[in-house]
Amino acid sequence: MTRGTNTEQQIVVVGQGYVGLPLAVRAVEVGHTVIGFDVDTERVKRLTAGESFVEDVTSERLAAALATGRYHATADPRQCAGFDVSVITVPTPLREGLPDLTYIEEAARVLSRFTRPGSTVVLESTTYPGTTEELVAELLQEGSGLVAGEDFHLGYSPERIDPGNAVWQFENTPKVVSGVSPASLAAVQAFYDTLVTTTVPVASTQVAELAKLLENTFRHVNIALVNELAMFARELGIDVWEAIDAASSKPYGFMRFTPGPGVGGHCLPIDPSYLSWRVKRSTGRNFRFVELANDINDHMPDYVIRRVIEALNESSRAVRGSRILLLGLAYKRNTGDARESPSRRVAELLLALGADVHAVDPHVVEAHVDRRVRRVDLTTEELAAADAVVLLTDHETFDMDMVTANARYVLDCRNVLQRGPSVETL
Repeated sequence: MTRGTNTEQQIVVVGQGYVGLPLAVRAVEVGHTVIGFDVDTERVKRLTAGESFVEDVTSERLAAALATGRYHATADPRQCAGFDVSVITVPTPLREGLPDLTYIEEAARVLSRFTRPGSTVVLESTTYPGTTEELVAELLQEGSGLVAGEDFHLGYSPERIDPGNAVWQFENTPKVVSGVSPASLAAVQAFYDTLVTTTVPVASTQVAELAKLLENTFRHVNIALVNELAMFARELGIDVWEAIDAASSKPYGFMRFTPGPGVGGHCLPIDPSYLSWRVKRSTGRNFRFVELANDINDHMPDYVIRRVIEALNESSRAVRGSRILLLGLAYKRNTGDARESPSRRVAELLLALGADVHAVDPHVVEAHVDRRVRRVDLTTEELAAADAVVLLTDHETFDMDMVTANARYVLDCRNVLQRGPSVETL
């Protein structure tokens, strides 16, 4: 154990994706015994074979966890029995613009069968304020016959996973913790004290739930600001990137955000909508900042397409029949995470216009890409053959000098290429 006085505990982590797997492996590393439960049988097979699909957990690190005999991935819910602490790390997507808590509900129903006096359940999935007490507690109580906060502990601790971040990883990122009662808070904090260097207790699960949404909404709104600014600055003939660099020299009162082709991952395209939905449902009023940010960021791929159309028109070419090379399909540099990636939307729009779309991304697996998009390697031949190149994700593996030397036209959505006659930025 790294902190606290807890002895080894039996841990169940429901969901073995970008959030659940790092947590599970970390728990094994500090001495806990962990069941990684996931309904995806193929994912379970890969984990059992020591194959990691999450950048933050290398296959070597996963193999080490398996070698201890204290990590076991399973799709059998019966293996969840006997837990001391269980953590829910399942997706919370939007369905037709509305929060879908189906995965949380299913997880809570499974765990309710094995919840016993003294055990602890923690929700980490991002959701609207009130979910832990109004939904999870009810389902656990219904299935177990016990009372949350009295017979068993229940809390919320929002995930703070930043895929590919080499500096701020699971163990050194401060962890917000909460509980539905003082005893629950103490139990939740004691557990995370064994995993991370700093825990941040708050007064209620609603505060913790809102804190997570605030973090992501803050980023979402500020990214929308610079995205819209980039569009207007171009029309005004001003270099928005130079303006951002200049503003960033101020040592106080300013935080740097940069434009891009849109937002991706689980957090920014989804989480602020959970907050907006909750506000509307509870107060009857619209959260205008969130809705405006959604509108701007959701339509950045359309702006990218408009810029490509303009560039091709300058060469007397139509999008239909043109060969377009996309550099990057992940939503974030140096990761294979293509969840809600704006690159996917850019590809869809180009395909709908009749373009011949090729794409380069050594990190993203085939399953995340439209079958009509031809996956290729980054070569001088591919660059030279493209009527337009769109740099969407600035992976370090891309040879940027090769791009600028061989492409006829590049729309650089990340401002990482050397400026020149053939290179434009957002």
